[in-house]
This record gives sequence, structure tokens and C-alpha cells, in this order.
Amino acid sequence: MAMMKMKINGYRLRALLSTSLSSSPFHSVPSRTFSSSSFENVGFIGLGNMGSRMANNLLKAGYKMTVHDVNCNVMKKYSDMGVSTKQTPFEVAEASDVVITMLPSSSHVLNVYNGPDGLLQGGDLLTPQLFIDSSTIDPQTSRKLAVSVSNCILKEKKENWENPVMLDAPVSGGVVAAEAGSLTFMVAKICNNLAMAISMLGLSEALALGQSLGITASTLTKIFNSSSARCWSSDSYNPVPGVMQGVPSSRNYSGGFASKLMAKDLNLAAASAEEVGQRCPLTFLAQNIYTEICNDGHETEDFSCVFQHYYSGKSKRN
Repeated sequence: MAMMKMKINGYRLRALLSTSLSSSPFHSVPSRTFSSSSFENVGFIGLGNMGSRMANNLLKAGYKMTVHDVNCNVMKKYSDMGVSTKQTPFEVAEASDVVITMLPSSSHVLNVYNGPDGLLQGGDLLTPQLFIDSSTIDPQTSRKLAVSVSNCILKEKKENWENPVMLDAPVSGGVVAAEAGSLTFMVAKICNNLAMAISMLGLSEALALGQSLGITASTLTKIFNSSSARCWSSDSYNPVPGVMQGVPSSRNYSGGFASKLMAKDLNLAAASAEEVGQRCPLTFLAQNIYTEICNDGHETEDFSCVFQHYYSGKSKRN
């Protein structure tokens, strides 16, 4: 899996922009090295929990920003901050050297790129040299958009290249990492989130079973973190309320990575598995569990809430 660990600030954005496209999954696009000097005008579309924090770090780094979001209140907030706001994605593209999108689903991304007044509505001539999609969407949509972008021509030839390029660069780290500027940008995020979901389910199941056998979650966590069961879910994102501070389980599963987003990613993983004929029984089991969690009214709670709402696990205090 190709992965780039970087901060969303001036230096780290330059690191991303100077990365060769040879690591891209879009093999129809030739390998190319970018110079960050050409990317001072940054467009950002999608200013939700993740996107707003990413955009804010770019602003702190001194980039000239142009932004768009469907939420009028968010747009007013950025306008009041002195940031250029546009009513359509197309207007953002016209003002930008690079456009970053951070959107909830494939349909949103398709609409922003191909919809009325979308990023690609200028015909075959485009202003931005680079499009970076940090949404987590299905690979098929990413590939189609990448081909569409690469078939266009730049309005202004820059640094000996004539065609714009799209990078599929979803992120990992959640709201906390977005705030801190320490997100990991990666290819194959669907596989990463699939592994993360299954890991959380396995840990939650073991912790709930241990509690039923009379072993406290704190004791089990110490054992796991000192043995082969140690994982990110146990030592950095523990799902048991009261065991760890600063994680969603310590605040009624608020914030973090919503269960509905995990269910969406598992749907994408399941669809990808079916498309290539890969046997993935745990994928479909995890998909069913998170679908049930969402249907039971917990879709906005962090995905670690599965410990409490599916396995009926207890907090540390109980």
C-alpha cells in the first residue's frame, strides 16, 4: 500500500505536492514530479469536520485559499475570516492551482467534479494543475475521474506539462489528526478501514467476553497491550468508557469517526470484493454489524461504540 505520512501545513503540503505520481494507482497517468512553487493558490471544497481543520492548517501556513461548501453558515465563517469563498466548484477551480476535495461519499465527489458548475465544467481546458481528492470513495469512481482529468489540457502550460492530474489521497487519523496537522494520506484506504473495523470488532468482542468472565476491562487492556493482542484499537483508541482519556469512548462516543462512515467504507470494501471475486467473509460480517448499529440509531456515534451497543459491554466503572 502506498502511503504518505504528512502534516497539512506549508512544509508537508509541499512534500505531498513534490511526490512523484509513480505511486499513484492510476497507471494511465505518466509519472511526474511536481514543484511546490506552482501551488500557492489552493482551492478547498468540503469544509466539514475534517475539511475545515485541513483548510485551517493551510491558511495558517500562508497559502492563498479559495473555498466552497454547501453550508452557507460555514461559507460565511470563512468569508468573515477574509478567505475567498465561491458559490460553485467551477469558480474555485478557476481561481486555483491545486484543488483539494474532502467530501462524504462517491456521489458527492461525482457531483462536485461532473455536476452543474462542477470542477470539470470548463470543457477540456482547466486552470488547476492538480486535483487531490481526500474523500474515501470507491476505486472505480476515482479511476474514472482520474482519466477524465488527465484527458483535459491546462489553459496555461506550466513547467513543461500540459495536462492536469488527479491524486486519489484519502486520509487516516480522524478529526484529532486533522486538527494537529498529522494526517496520513494513503492509497487503498478502503483496505485500511476494513482492517480497522475488524480489529475494533475483535477487540470489543474479547473485552466484552472478558467482562462476562469477571475480568475488568482495565486488566484485559494491560494484558493485551503487553502481549500479541496489542493493536491500535487497544492502546490508542480503546472502546471501553473510562479506560482511556481523550478518545470517543470517554465522551459518550461523540466525535471521532462516525459509525455511518465506517458502514459506508465497509459497503465500498464489500462491493470491491464482489467485483474482483475475492472471498472476504469478515468484510461482510463487519458490514452487517455496522449496518445494524446505524439502523439502531447510533450512526453518528464513533465506530468504537460497537463495544457498548452491539456487544453490550460495560464501562470501566460498572
